[in-house]
Amino acid sequence: MCGIFAIFSSSLPEADLRRELISCSQTLRHRGPDWSGYKVVEADISKDIPLPHGIAHERLAIMDPESGEQPLVSSDGSVIVAANGEIYNFKELYHDLKQPYTPQTGSDCEVILPLYAEHGPTLDMVRNLRGMFSFILYDRNTDTYFIARDHMGITPLYIGWGNDGSVYVGSEMKSLIAECNKFQWFPPGHVYCNKGDKPGQFQRWYTPNWAPEMLPGCPLPTQTYQADVLRHAFERAVTRRMMSDVPWGVLLSGGLDSSLVAAICARNIARRSTSFPKLHSFTIGLKDAPDLIAAKRVADQLGTIHHAYTYTLEEGADSIRDVIRCLE
Repeated sequence: MCGIFAIFSSSLPEADLRRELISCSQTLRHRGPDWSGYKVVEADISKDIPLPHGIAHERLAIMDPESGEQPLVSSDGSVIVAANGEIYNFKELYHDLKQPYTPQTGSDCEVILPLYAEHGPTLDMVRNLRGMFSFILYDRNTDTYFIARDHMGITPLYIGWGNDGSVYVGSEMKSLIAECNKFQWFPPGHVYCNKGDKPGQFQRWYTPNWAPEMLPGCPLPTQTYQADVLRHAFERAVTRRMMSDVPWGVLLSGGLDSSLVAAICARNIARRSTSFPKLHSFTIGLKDAPDLIAAKRVADQLGTIHHAYTYTLEEGADSIRDVIRCLE
């Protein structure tokens, strides 16, 4: 749940741009309390960079807490990336690169750098990624910025435009609402680039075979139900998301969905992590709520370290404004 933010093609002087970059990015600090990183690219007419840019990152350290700070920068300093989310297939992508690449950090998001070097700002570049992600990339060599959001919009992302023609991008609307005269959510499964054959337009990279146009009235799937295929895909999806270098847990309501996820995690956590081999589960609700009772039964069955938290109706009502502010 990191926070990413950027301002591209700003008319502000570099010093003022940095102050605004930090001010806007600070509104996302709750998403990433472990590290704040800022990069400002100065205007340089001799290098065909007519206006300055800024990229910021508020980090929640999950992978490589010691050296995975962002924004990430390529070895030659030309490409800058700020990413939110996780790239589940980063090891496979490193292995499949045509040009061997030695990672400088343990961050799964670093794979975006060599992938961009190989594919450029293209739809195929993003189609290689499997995960939940949104990222902002800038290339000094071509003065190109390239923004992408995952296929389903699991990670939040917004985009806006300032009076001077600048482009703002942020994980939450609150980071850009005061600076833009127009803003919107960044559509899932799309990219946005200032160069190429469709500059300044959203381009859809996610085109599944079951809904290539994502339009109403698409034909229903014709493949027959296969329980073993569904189970394997479900278990693979859960274990893929267990990628972490820090302790984590599951939110358990006691219902079917969360209980199945918790069961798969409990079965696999010991062999995937020697540092924290026992699963922690969490539940929250009103005192004596059915969810709390059901969650405790599931936790006992699975042998998790269970944590239950309760709140009153008054406490729930008191928190509504903060909940809405965080959820937007």
